Amino acid sequence: MRLGYIDYLNCYPFYFRMFEKKPVQEISIYPGYPCMLNKMMADRQLDMSPISSATCAEIADDVLVLPQFCLSSAGYVGSVILVSKIPIEDLNRKKVGITSASHTSAVLLKILLKNYYDSEPVYMPTDPIPKLKDMDAALVIGNDAMAITSEPIAYIYDLGDLWLRKTGFPVVFAVFAVRERVVEKYKLQIKSVVSSYHSSLRCLEEERKNVVSRAKAKYPDIIYDINGYFDLLQFQFDDDLKKALMFYYAVAGEMGLIKKVTNLRYLTFD
Repeated sequence: MRLGYIDYLNCYPFYFRMFEKKPVQEISIYPGYPCMLNKMMADRQLDMSPISSATCAEIADDVLVLPQFCLSSAGYVGSVILVSKIPIEDLNRKKVGITSASHTSAVLLKILLKNYYDSEPVYMPTDPIPKLKDMDAALVIGNDAMAITSEPIAYIYDLGDLWLRKTGFPVVFAVFAVRERVVEKYKLQIKSVVSSYHSSLRCLEEERKNVVSRAKAKYPDIIYDINGYFDLLQFQFDDDLKKALMFYYAVAGEMGLIKKVTNLRYLTFD
């Protein structure tokens, strides 16, 4: 079975056990930026993977979502930021870079600027680590948002914080999905991966220092307090987060930013 891995610090707690302790048998792991995994799932080159929530809406007819897990934050998250030369209130008709690395955050930014700042910038595609030389602002996510930069930045806005303050909802950045057509074929492997995820999250609770230490070794360029960062994230996909995700889908769908979706189909085993 082909399993994706978002190669960011926020996804590491789910994979700690299979990376550091006990690999899951009969799977191959494909690490990459969210955009890469999104495309591979859409093109049916992966069987199971965390994917951007926005992408999940686009391929909802082809996948089942794990009901237990997600990558979310309620407010400030630190790894999804808008860096800007000017105040966010002044971005109308300005050049704003949209990282190619993610989908959910790009849609999130467009909703915030349009609905809450009455702004319609000129959006430009950028690399995951953009330079503001030819732009007024840029979206940066994941490890790249938490790494050392030599470029002076006048304004930094945390999108998780803005979204909570403007809408009252947390952000579900990514969900975990399985292609429906492979569920029967890979039932044992899927169950093993789910079990490994559960065990990994227990490791985060029971041997926190070890998980943080291994994460730091894997991602040495991150300057943030990793222990504190894990506290900002929510990994359990509870009912409140499911409602928050449907709110995001409703707004994004109404604006034509993603395919309209009124419900997700969740994976269940007999």
